[in-house]
Amino acid sequence: MGERMLRIGEVAERAGVSTRTVRYYEELGLLDPSSRSPGGTRRYDERDVARLLRVRELQSLMGFDLDQIRRVVAAEDRLDQLRAAYGEGLPLEQRNEILVEAMAINAELRAEVEAKLARLDEFLADLDRKAVRYRQVAAERGLRDETGAAGGDTAAS
Repeated sequence: MGERMLRIGEVAERAGVSTRTVRYYEELGLLDPSSRSPGGTRRYDERDVARLLRVRELQSLMGFDLDQIRRVVAAEDRLDQLRAAYGEGLPLEQRNEILVEAMAINAELRAEVEAKLARLDEFLADLDRKAVRYRQVAAERGLRDETGAAGGDTAAS
């Protein structure tokens, strides 16, 4: 007997999104139902749920927009295809070509994450600069900072 297929509402609930969001992701090509009922109703399997959760993770954790997410999931799909092809006993030359392509895809994904981290690091550095300035002004005015110490009187200062 096959895997239990889920309705769109069940998938949406498990991912914490609306059914409208699931349909929208389908329109964008981020998600594709595994099957449809004879009446045309979308049916999803656990891989589809995992894909939807991955899209949500890339949004919330990484802060990627939908175009970036589309590129990431397409790259991950291609890496899955390459892994499957690599294990099929291909000649060494073809396996080397698969490895080269996989390394290039991985490098592109890594560059995307590194760019995001650089932007986050700069944002954090800006917040740190502001915090130092706020403590300086607070000290000049005899105010206490969030730790209760007089402005600038923290161990980290």
